[in-house]
Amino acid sequence: MHSAHTNQVSQKQQGSSASALAPTLSAELQQQFSCMLSDCPYGLEQPAMYHQAAFTRMSHNTMGDLLANGYRRNGNYMYTMQCPHCALCVSIRLDPHRLQLNRNQRRVLQKNKDIVVQQAPLAMSERSLSLLDKFLQIRFGNERSQAQSYYSHFFITTISTCFELRYWAGSDLVGIAIVDAAPGWLNAIYFYFDPDQGWRSPGTFNILNLAAFCRERKIPWLYLGYWIDGISEMDYKKAFRPHELLVAGRWQPGV
Repeated sequence: MHSAHTNQVSQKQQGSSASALAPTLSAELQQQFSCMLSDCPYGLEQPAMYHQAAFTRMSHNTMGDLLANGYRRNGNYMYTMQCPHCALCVSIRLDPHRLQLNRNQRRVLQKNKDIVVQQAPLAMSERSLSLLDKFLQIRFGNERSQAQSYYSHFFITTISTCFELRYWAGSDLVGIAIVDAAPGWLNAIYFYFDPDQGWRSPGTFNILNLAAFCRERKIPWLYLGYWIDGISEMDYKKAFRPHELLVAGRWQPGV
């Protein structure tokens, strides 16, 4: 399944002059990483292999190079998936300045025209923890104890400039985006929302807002994490066009 998917993407991209090679990582940086075997975080049967390293500080340029090589941030760890029998985790990014909205995305903007966006420092407030608890419990069936752990082990970091974008509809907190940002990139870490506000298509609205945030600040790349073929919850990421997928070390136009 993995090989067929990779070959399919590669074949569709052959001959494209728009592809770009991921930047070369220094040997010194690569030596800090090691592999850890685990269960697949996306529920697939194949074992997962994390290629990861912990850091206490990192320059914007180094993190930008890692993001461009498909790495993600989890707390103070940077990791990518190097699973022995699967390569379904494909990194996806947008050039916010080239984004072309489809009819549904324009409709989502209209549904959310009442939203006020508040940029704020990352904070484990009682209200944000309560909202994340509700989101995890209803959307994924997780226990309430998970929310504080998400902040303390996943969101909070010393290696990047991390903050929240809070989405308000009057006094209602609709959702919170956790992002890392630098002049050369914006990294979407996590987004959670009030499940009662699902009619707004908040996941789509969040990416539209992140793209607008990047355009206002002339940030060239918006990294959306992984897209996995066959996982319906991730399909909305590919609806943002044009997008790029990282295949065999090269960023290629999505299909």
